Amino acid sequence: MDSTGSAKARKKSKNQSPEVKFQLDLTDCSRRKDLLSAITLCETAVSEKLKFNQQHFNTLLYLCSTAISDPSLKESAVSFGFRVYNLLQSIGVIPNEATVTAVARLAAAKRDGDSAFELVKTIGKYKVTPRLRTYDPALICFCENLEVDKAYEVEQHMNSAGVELEEPQISALLKLSSDTGKEDKVYEYLHKLRRFVKCVSESTAKIIEGWFCSEKASDIGESTMDIGLIREAILSNGGGWHGKGWIGKGNWVVKRTNVYSSGKCCCCAQQLVGVDISCAETENFAQSLAALAIEREAQPNFISFQVEAVVKELCKMSGGKWPLVLWHNKRTRASLDNSSHRKVVEEWIDKGVLYSTPIGSNDDWYWLYAAVKLKCLLVTNDEMRDHIFELLGNDLFLRWKEKHQIRYTFVKGQLRLEMPPPYSVVIQESETGSWHVPIAANDSELERTWLCVTRPGVSAASDVAVNGETCESIEAQGSCASMSVKLLDSSVARKRKERPSSTS
Repeated sequence: MDSTGSAKARKKSKNQSPEVKFQLDLTDCSRRKDLLSAITLCETAVSEKLKFNQQHFNTLLYLCSTAISDPSLKESAVSFGFRVYNLLQSIGVIPNEATVTAVARLAAAKRDGDSAFELVKTIGKYKVTPRLRTYDPALICFCENLEVDKAYEVEQHMNSAGVELEEPQISALLKLSSDTGKEDKVYEYLHKLRRFVKCVSESTAKIIEGWFCSEKASDIGESTMDIGLIREAILSNGGGWHGKGWIGKGNWVVKRTNVYSSGKCCCCAQQLVGVDISCAETENFAQSLAALAIEREAQPNFISFQVEAVVKELCKMSGGKWPLVLWHNKRTRASLDNSSHRKVVEEWIDKGVLYSTPIGSNDDWYWLYAAVKLKCLLVTNDEMRDHIFELLGNDLFLRWKEKHQIRYTFVKGQLRLEMPPPYSVVIQESETGSWHVPIAANDSELERTWLCVTRPGVSAASDVAVNGETCESIEAQGSCASMSVKLLDSSVARKRKERPSSTS
């Protein structure tokens, strides 16, 4: 049986065209990452005048670009890779993004950042959209060569193309700026890490430590900043940073520490805060929600949803602040028809606490808009993963959700609320100029390592007291005067009914 199978395989191989056999052999070389065999295979194919296509070229260039990490193969990989690319151009094969990326990596391997960047800049003529990996070789090459202006130019080109930096690229630019003493750019990239990276890697943490321990870092900073403007900026930004520049003078003290569950730094006693989206982001978010709702609602009901009128009514009430309860009109009717629920619902209606979304409308738009527009806390167990929330984009929405969502559960009939975390695990910059940087790890939050960066020149005691007041004012604004409660299928009322009193 084995001999029969072997005979069939030989017959099949004999019947293959040279082009098919070349493709199969080349694929095998790629699978085994065997560059030398691929070179021999390619040279044979050229001598036999086989027709090459884009896939052949990309496979060869991929093998070359992966082989450059092997010192024994690097020179051959670069030389052969450019021969392949020149052949591609000579026969008029149009390169795609993978082609350009592979050749850019080869150019960077011989420390030719200019060629790598030129490839990216001319990619448009092939009607190809560059990706982060397309820019990466040129950017990293310029950073390693300490070619500051060229590295910044690559970043600007990325911005114009709508390509966002990730931690490896921000970290490289941060190190370049630190090594060349560009303090303003160091400040900028620290904030880009804060904005785009939740927790930094160990390698990035060491770059940050290196900057703050440098002589240049000790020389920069303002000791006469207007504290009022700093506080105003922190509040406007949603807490956790001001973005007004380096504060203080003198050497920095950099330590590795932990943070208490309350959010207080174990080293300097600085109170970290729960970071919200900024005032501008909140307003833009609310406007985007309203525009999407009006566009996608089957009926024009959303336009008539007046949150302001509801809030004014709540504010007139004596004795405390009521939450705003939102659910669909059909649930209101069903609850009023249920004798067990009627009294509670009628009370909510009488006090203006309940808003029933119109028939034919999606209630998600209403409770989410109310919570965003009023800067409220939102009580819901909805994880908000359906198509509506996908329309909002991930970054802004997830940052808002982390700060504003309260989850609830019942344990033996007793309601338990899971409040938003007391502090955000993200780089934080205080009004006194200190920095706290979380480092990525597999540990629990209490075991997570943070960089604590302070300046002894500023009174530690007054720093903590002053920033504590700011944290409270930020929390007061972030927590807001009202609370939006979204109940799915009347679940709270139903669970209260179903729980026997003996278990309370």
